[in-house]
This record gives sequence, C-alpha cells and structure tokens, in this order.
Amino acid sequence: MDELVEHWTLLKDEHELVSGKRGATRLGFAVLLKFYTQYGRFPRSRFELPGEAVEFVARQVRVPASALEAYEWTGRTIEYHRAQIRKHLGFRECSVADAEKLTAWLAEHVACKERRPEQVRVELLARCRTESIEPPTPGRCDRIVGAALRVAEEALTARISARFTLESTERIVALVAGADQADDAVPGEAGAGAGAGEGEDGPPVLGKIKEAPGNVSLETMLTEIDKLLAVRAVGLPPDLFADVAPKVVAGWRARAAVESPSHLRTHPLPLRVTLLAALLYEREREITDTLVELLISTVHRIGARAEKKVTEQLVNAFKKVSGKENILFKLAEASIGEPEGTVREVVYPAVSGGEQTLRELVHEFKTRGPVYRRTVQTTLKASYTNHYRRGLIKLLDVLEFRSSNHTHQPVIEALALVARYAAAGNTTYYPLGETVPVHKAMGGDWAEVVHRIDKRGRRRVVRMVYEVVAFQALRDQLKCKEVWVVGADKWRNPDEDLPQDFAKRREENYRELRKPLDPAVFIDELREQMTTELMLLNNQMPRLSWLDIAERKSGAIRLTPAEAQPEPKNLRRIKGEVQRRWGIVPLIDMLKEAVLRTGCLDAVTSVSGGGSLSAEVLAERLLLVIYAYGTNTGIKAVASGGHGHTEDELRYVRRRYLSAEAARAIAIQIANATFAARSTDLWGQGSTAVASDSTHVRAYDQNLFTEWHSRYGGRGVLIYWHVEKKSLAIHSQLINCTASEVAAMVEGAMRHGTTMDVEANYTDSHGQSEIGFGITRLLNFDLLPRIKRINKVKLYRPVAGEPDAYPRLTPALTRPIRWELIAQQYDQMIKYATAIRTRTASTEAILRRFTRNASHPTYAAMLEVGRAQKTIFVARYLRLRDLQREIEEGLNVMKSSNGANSVIAYGKGGEIASNRRDEQEMFVLCLRILQSALVYVNTLMLQDILGEPEWADLLTPADRRGLTPLFWSHVRPYGEVNLDMDARLNLTAVTVPSPRTAGDQEPSGQRTGG
Repeated sequence: MDELVEHWTLLKDEHELVSGKRGATRLGFAVLLKFYTQYGRFPRSRFELPGEAVEFVARQVRVPASALEAYEWTGRTIEYHRAQIRKHLGFRECSVADAEKLTAWLAEHVACKERRPEQVRVELLARCRTESIEPPTPGRCDRIVGAALRVAEEALTARISARFTLESTERIVALVAGADQADDAVPGEAGAGAGAGEGEDGPPVLGKIKEAPGNVSLETMLTEIDKLLAVRAVGLPPDLFADVAPKVVAGWRARAAVESPSHLRTHPLPLRVTLLAALLYEREREITDTLVELLISTVHRIGARAEKKVTEQLVNAFKKVSGKENILFKLAEASIGEPEGTVREVVYPAVSGGEQTLRELVHEFKTRGPVYRRTVQTTLKASYTNHYRRGLIKLLDVLEFRSSNHTHQPVIEALALVARYAAAGNTTYYPLGETVPVHKAMGGDWAEVVHRIDKRGRRRVVRMVYEVVAFQALRDQLKCKEVWVVGADKWRNPDEDLPQDFAKRREENYRELRKPLDPAVFIDELREQMTTELMLLNNQMPRLSWLDIAERKSGAIRLTPAEAQPEPKNLRRIKGEVQRRWGIVPLIDMLKEAVLRTGCLDAVTSVSGGGSLSAEVLAERLLLVIYAYGTNTGIKAVASGGHGHTEDELRYVRRRYLSAEAARAIAIQIANATFAARSTDLWGQGSTAVASDSTHVRAYDQNLFTEWHSRYGGRGVLIYWHVEKKSLAIHSQLINCTASEVAAMVEGAMRHGTTMDVEANYTDSHGQSEIGFGITRLLNFDLLPRIKRINKVKLYRPVAGEPDAYPRLTPALTRPIRWELIAQQYDQMIKYATAIRTRTASTEAILRRFTRNASHPTYAAMLEVGRAQKTIFVARYLRLRDLQREIEEGLNVMKSSNGANSVIAYGKGGEIASNRRDEQEMFVLCLRILQSALVYVNTLMLQDILGEPEWADLLTPADRRGLTPLFWSHVRPYGEVNLDMDARLNLTAVTVPSPRTAGDQEPSGQRTGG
C-alpha cells in the first residue's frame, strides 16, 4: 500500500490536468501520467499496468477501473494525451541529435566499464530520464547501445594497443599467426569450416597457455612453470590494464578463449592485440595461482607420504618381534595385580627370561624399531631431495614471495638463502660464515635434525633439511596469507583484498553494515544480549525438561532431542493428483515451461559479441545444453534425441553462449520468478532463512581441484548449496574437499544474487565456527547451526568478577569475553566485513587470514566477537524448543534437495566426467537450473490444485508445514530427449509480474542497500 501511495497518488496539479476529461479518457490519461512519472516512459500496453494501481487511480478520479478497457491505445487521442504529459513533465521525444549525444555519453561513461548490453541499456534509460528525454523505441535503444559499445571498444583497444612496443606487438600477434585451424562456427554460418573445433588446437604456444593444469605432480609443476615463462616471454607492459575495469578485461579474455586463431586474425590489429593481451594477462595470474597451489599441495604430499611410509615401517617392525603381544599382556596383568610392588619383584618375574628379555626388547627397538618422528623427517628429506626438489627450487626462480609482516621476514630470507645455494651440488652444510635465518619452523621436532655436529665438533645447519623446513614454513604462511605472491590473484597481497577507499567512505560503510561508529556502542549491545540470554537460560532451567547442565567428563551439557513432529497425512494424495492431471512429465518439458514463462534466456548473448542464430533456435539449443550438463548425460547423448540439432551445433552454443555468468543469471531469474509467483495464502510471506550444506560428488582426478578425502571415502569435489525454506536453491558453488565451509556459507548468503533478503542461515557443524559467528554478526545475518558436540560447548561470561551470576550454568561456563580486543580492532573488523559486502575479494580470500596459523591481530578480536555471538546462540538454542525444531526442519530441506539432485544428475553414475574446472562448474550451475525449474513448475501445479476449495480444505497444519514443491514422482528425467517448443503444460495462468524491463530498473550506479 505504501508503494501505491508513493507512486500512484495524483498531486494537485495533476488533478487539474485530468479535470476536463471524462470516463475512460479520464482514467486512461491518469494512469498514463502516473506511469510516465514513475518510469520515464509510457506503458506499451494495458498489460503493463498493475491491476491494483489502476484501481487505486480509478478511485481518485472517480471512474470505475473497468472503464480502462474502453480506452484506445492507438489513434489521435492517446497521441494527444502523450504530448500533454510530455509538456507537463518537461520531457521531449528523442531526436537524432539526442541519440548521438546519448551514444557519446554512454561510450565515454558507461560502455568503457560495462560491456553487457542489458546493463548499458539500463544506464541509457536512466540518462534519458535525467535529460528529460522520452526513451526511444526498443529497437532504437538497441542501436544506440550497440553503437556506444562499439565506439567504447574502439577507443579502449586503441589506447591499450598503443602501450605495446613494436617488438611486443609482433610477439603477441605471432601467437595466432601460422597454422590454420578449422573455425568453431556453426555449419552454415559465414566463414564456417568443415568442423567445429574446440579453439585449443591452434599454434603450440597459445594452445599450451590455454591448457588446464593436471594433477598434483612434479610433471604438472614443471609444465605450469613453462607456461608462465611462455606468457612472460611475450612481454606485456606493466600496468597494461590498470585503468580498465576488471569485468571488461574478463570479457575480453572470455572472448579470446572461445575464438579460434583464424577468427582472431580477422579482427583489426588493436582489437586482436587487446584480446590476446587480456587472455595472457588473466592466464598469467591464474598460472601463478596454480603454481602456489601446487607448492602447497606438494609440500603437504611429501609430509603425508613420509608419515604413511614410516607408520607402515613401524607396524612391520612391531610385528617382527615374536611374542611381543603376549609379553605386553603379561606385563599389564602383573602391574594391575600388584600396583604397590616394585618392578624387580612384580614386572621381571612376569616375563619369561625376566630382566634379560626386557633388555633385549629395548635394544631391539632402538636398533630396528625407528624413532617415529625422526624417521618421518629423514624419509621426508629423502623424498624431497630425490624427486620434488627440482620443481620446488625452480619455483623460487619464477615466483616472488613477500610478506607485509616483519615477523615472517625470516621465512622470506630463508627462501633467498635456499635459492642462492640451490646449485651448490652435494654440499651437506651451509658455509660457516653464512648467516642462516632462523624461523619458528626450525624449532620443536625439527631442531635436532636441522642442526648436526660435524666431524670437528661444530654445530652446523644441514642444507637439505633446512630447505625442507623452509618450504614447510612457506606453506603454512601462504595458507593464511601472511606470505603472498607478486603477480597472483587468489594469493595476492592481502591488503589488495580490502577496499582501498574505506577511510574516505568510512561513515557510509558503517551505515551499510548497520553498525555504530563507536565501538563502545557495539560492545554494549553485544554484552547486553549475552547477559539477557544467559540470564533467561539460567532462570528457566528448572522448567526445561530436555536440558541438564552438570559437571561430567563427557561434557557439561546434556540435551534431549526434540520429539518428532506429526506426519503430514494428505501430501501423498496431493502429489497423486499432480500426476493424475499432468501425467509423467519429461524433465526437459519442466525446464522448457520454466524458460518460456520466465523469459530467462532472453538476455543470453554470445561471449564474442557476435552470432547470427535466431532467438528461437538459440533457445532450443540452450535448453538442450543445460539439460545435457544438468543431468550429467553429456551433449553427445542429448544430441541423439528428437529435436533436429546436431552435436556440433550444441557444442558451439555451449562454447559461444552458455558461460558460467549466463548460467548463473538464468538460475537467478527462475528463482526470482518463483518468489513472484508464490501465493502468500498457500506459502506464507516471503522466507528470509536458508539452509546450507555441502554434497560430495565423485569427479575425475587428473586436475588440481579434485581431492581424496577420508571423510568422504574417495576422490571428488564438493557442491555447496544454499536452499531456502520452501526448497528453492538460491546459490550453488563448487569447492574442493578441504575448502572452508564457513567461507562457502558466508559467500552464498551474501552473494546469491536473488531478490531474497537472507537474515538467517541454517547449517551443520561443518558450516560453523567461532570466526563464522563473528563475521555473520558483522554482516547482519544469524548463523543457526546444528552443533554436533554441543555437550562440549562452553558459554563465555559477559563480564569478569561475577562468578556466581549464573549458578545453574556454572559447569558450562568459561572465562569472560575480552572486550578490550574487540574495541582495539573494531574498525579493522568492519573493514574486512566491508570487503566481503562490496566484493573486493572472495569470502574465502578474506577469511583465509583468520585461521589458527595466523598471527593477525584482527583474528583474535574476531574470535572474541564470535565467542560472544555463539554464546548468545547456544543459550537461545538450549532454551527454545521451537528454535531446535526450526533448525532441524531447515536442514531436512537440504536432505530433500540432495535427493532431488541425485535423481536429476543420473548420468555417468553421478560422477563428473571432466578434469576441466569450467566444465565441472557448468555441471553444478545447470543442475541448479534444472532443480529450480522443477520447483518453479511444481509451485504452479500445486497452486492450481490447492486453489480449489475441496483440495485446500484437506490441508492440516502438519500438511502445510510439510508442503514442498520439491518432489519428482511425476517427472521423468530419463529416456530420449524430445523437444517441442509448441507443446505446453496446461497450467492456469497465474498473475506473475514479468521480469523487470530495463526501463524499470535503477541504474547500477544509483542502487542503494547491501
């Protein structure tokens, strides 16, 4: 209602305009006027006018809303009305001169930063409104946008190419010169070759640079080093793209990656050089990141394999000693039988042979049974020296490591020492006069191995052992970004992850996070919530029959699980009715129906900006490709169906049109359409809570991303899902098995991209941590986990000096929160939260600094915030049975979602049959699209049925609680793929707002809110 009053109320001067008109003319003029006032353009038809808005205006002009049907949308009357409205509002029609000025303005201010036509169109319409120009027709808008993009690209590419020397230009052009390659165009298009290549079989250097890395091995490391050297040999100018928006560079790179060398050669020289330079620039950073990950994985592998090998040796050595198990048993039995006796009187007589046998066992262990840790270190050194050293030493030549923290400078100096003596042959020790940097990793178990007494009795540093320790220290500090790499992206200087203008926009950043500028205010609010929740729990303990807190070894907290909720009685009948009305529906038809109703494919354009496929043909091929990836059956299998499209044609569309960005946008649009289509009578008000969890999927392992993990019992990757309470997936991401699920949880909650406002996130134990509680507090959404070992959880005290404040909670209480740490680091914590909110870096990159290995001062403060927030949550969780059930129900939604995914992605036994990261990501995105389409169409089906009183009356409270649109008993994902775009599901037309047109959207530069 507030929106109607704000945008559709006639003002005094507007009443005067309509005063001389009557009936349908009066109402038609009024709604045209208010629509133009709000959107800066006239509605294209009656159907663009919201029904409630028409009724609201009709009441003001005292004309029945039904009279609008008689208003004529063509002819002299409406043209006269439009002229009156333009004059009243000070607008004019767009002239040729206006169009030229708009094109020039867009090229200078928008198209140089934003290359997506739909977003440039948004800015065009916003500019029209600012200049009081009536927006041009859709076709004319497209021409203006296209011209602006073209002018901006010509100016940008001319500026970029001018930064190259003649020699560098020749080297970069040579990458696509020489051997021809079959074009990857569709057969029948201009310039089509005999086949559809993959764009990677061109000249050797370019093909090698574009290749994905293999698995963790010395060979892969050496290959990636060669790639990096090949990119650097071209000689890209420093700061080549310093003044170009990252998304523009990424677009150029994507274009160069899909175009074959023969296509690239047809471009004007400035464009050709710029495209190839963008590809090399991005690949140089990616290859650098890959080498860092190889270093981390290789050092870990050396240690892990050494430990495994030595463990096997120890077990074998133990088994070689005859009768050792019996001797151990007799010793234990004798000791327990006479605990007060002496060793000589009790232990020696218990063993056959007495003291002599035990002496022999000790001697045997010292000589044949190796000392575990020292042997691990010796084995690790041998593995490093004999195999991996060659690659790791070469890494020091091509990567530059730095640290912004003086505490870790000894590690950097140690690496310099290792590099300096890398070619010293078989020298055992560093020279006596050499300064050997000392760092933390040299202590502990390594101290005895790093140093050795030489023949002359001097304490020396063993070179090979020192190298091993240096690389282990480097690995540990890289993982928490205390050491970073020049020229990397993911492993870059962590200061670059933070917003550079934070100080200048400090007040705005605090306002966006809804946080006070004064840390004392923040602390007082947090402390007050802690006090309140602990007091409520303490006071209500006698009435909480499910909770017991007492001193016990297994943990102070004992929580009885909540009793099961009543089972829904009628949902099976409703699902049966769905199948009776619509039969068994092929999954491809569910996807098609969702696409046709939401228009989610309309914005998909070619990565290279060209293409001559008709909208209808493109839509069909996109549907088939999405189905092929989402079901994991593959393009080849889908191409054999009854639809008239060949495998080459489908692969062309995948390569040129279906990027990860496009697939993500399709999934988001279907999700938004589902939210808009929902009946509040059936589903209630919009949900603000999501559940998140990971699913392990088997995958090919000849790549860096796939990992073997004992928790999952095999190799694979993780898909981390965010699913809202009504079973709609709003976000998905591909992560490796050792990635932080806390970072993945925050990433999805903050960057899902849908219209949903996430205020709470249910998760399992793996998705929560004290750091997780801290960062979610700063980002303004509640972390609501199911904590696995809640019996071991400790509650922190809000203040010191009050040991008897909560007597019933004493066994579970621990120390007070260190509020002074929070006050000292408050501004820095807000800076890190702002980095996540504004996307200056990935959440994983930000949170990597907050690990146990980190010595970052903000880490300690964030931990304290997290401990305070976790105490608030646990106190509420233990006290409120409804919260326990709510979290359990949210996580049950995740289980149902995983069940649906296993049905949809049935191909290849559920294994991702690709080593390419982009192919694995496309599988995840298309699976999400298929599941979202299933939920969308099922929502409409259920609303059709439950809109009938006889069915709606069947629903009990338990039925409403368990009602979900995520079911598949009526869906057939298998069989031949037949696509008929004219065959539609018989669904009642629902009042679903169409996707906002470009004219309805706010310009990206003027949007507010987080």
